[in-house]
Amino acid sequence: MSTPDATLAGTFAIGGDLVVNRLGFGAMRITGPGIFGPPADRDEAIRVLKRVPELGINFIDTADSYGPHVSEELIREALHPYAKGLVIATKAGFQRPGPDDWRIDCRPEQLRRGIEGSLKRLGVEQIDLWQLHRIDSKVDRRLQFETIKSFRDEGLARHVGLSEVSIADIEEARRYVPIATVQNRYGPTDRHSDDVLDYCTQHGIGFIPWAPLGSGRLARQDSVLDAVARRNNATPSQVAIAWALQRSPVVLMIPGTSKVAHLEENTAAAGLKLSAADIAELDRLG
Repeated sequence: MSTPDATLAGTFAIGGDLVVNRLGFGAMRITGPGIFGPPADRDEAIRVLKRVPELGINFIDTADSYGPHVSEELIREALHPYAKGLVIATKAGFQRPGPDDWRIDCRPEQLRRGIEGSLKRLGVEQIDLWQLHRIDSKVDRRLQFETIKSFRDEGLARHVGLSEVSIADIEEARRYVPIATVQNRYGPTDRHSDDVLDYCTQHGIGFIPWAPLGSGRLARQDSVLDAVARRNNATPSQVAIAWALQRSPVVLMIPGTSKVAHLEENTAAAGLKLSAADIAELDRLG
């Protein structure tokens, strides 16, 4: 396995103009249990964030609901003023009354409070990439898409994206505003978004997988992923990351962690090139 270097993953231009290395960092795990409250080891979380740019990572994904607010606040503490070229994406659309409690709320006034709060917490005048965390079935979809458009029109967000959506959702949203990225659950055995990824590839939309290991189920000993990992002198997590990066040039990986050692391990996956046989074996899982 190579030295950790995110630049080995290649680049993608979000919205056609924000060039980032395709292996980024997801900042959900720098929070407390149940993604609620402060992290158990705050100093280590700060060390993780400071290590991120040193590894060539210039794309960080977070959300106002991580903590809530904790992730964004720590990002600012560790990295502000931000280095030139560092792209920070955030999201809104969930209320967080307690650990592991996620309540969708995409009323326009709530989304506006979300983006305005993120701007203050991150210490920026414009969000590089702002994403609707979910489409709220209780709120008129037109109002949600018009609200997203207003954020872009007002300069609050440079680019906007969606999360957990279908092709039909993307096409509907694109009638109101350009969609730069889509963030869906996706991995070697979680292939329900294959069609969405193919659509994003065709239209130059960034695709950001989350939970590529299926919450760890794929990493068990004697699994197919484990076997491929052993053949490549890698970990199952590294294989899942490399598989997704090789799946499409629009994929942006955001593995998250609260430990520096794990961050470095994940980043080393940028240099892992799986063989055609490895890819075929992993594809059969899906």
